[in-house]
Amino acid sequence: MDTPQLHSHKRYCKTMELRNDPQLIEAYKKAHAEGAAWPEITAGMKDVGITDMEIYLLGTKLFMIMDTIANFNHEEAMALLATKPWQSEWEAYMSQFQDTAAEASADQKWQLMERIYKMEQ
Repeated sequence: MDTPQLHSHKRYCKTMELRNDPQLIEAYKKAHAEGAAWPEITAGMKDVGITDMEIYLLGTKLFMIMDTIANFNHEEAMALLATKPWQSEWEAYMSQFQDTAAEASADQKWQLMERIYKMEQ
């Protein structure tokens, strides 16, 4: 669901489950520590219009906040992102941590959430 924010960008919130294994969860956190993500992955996200991303963890539940350019088309951008250099290798590497099918694309793994409340300004 596209959620406009201040008309200058869109925000998407997504969720996914990690495998219930404390060692794998720690390894997943290390793979996403500052400076650890592969630079090609960050570059690919920026190329398709993702301007900022944060991932939060509670137990095995991941929560992602993804900000994009204003005219971002989620389906088109995710399809394009899947073709970027090293993206399939990153997805294969991440699949060991995630409670999803190994062959699933990032878009299939990360489920879009529906915004049901926004504080009035």
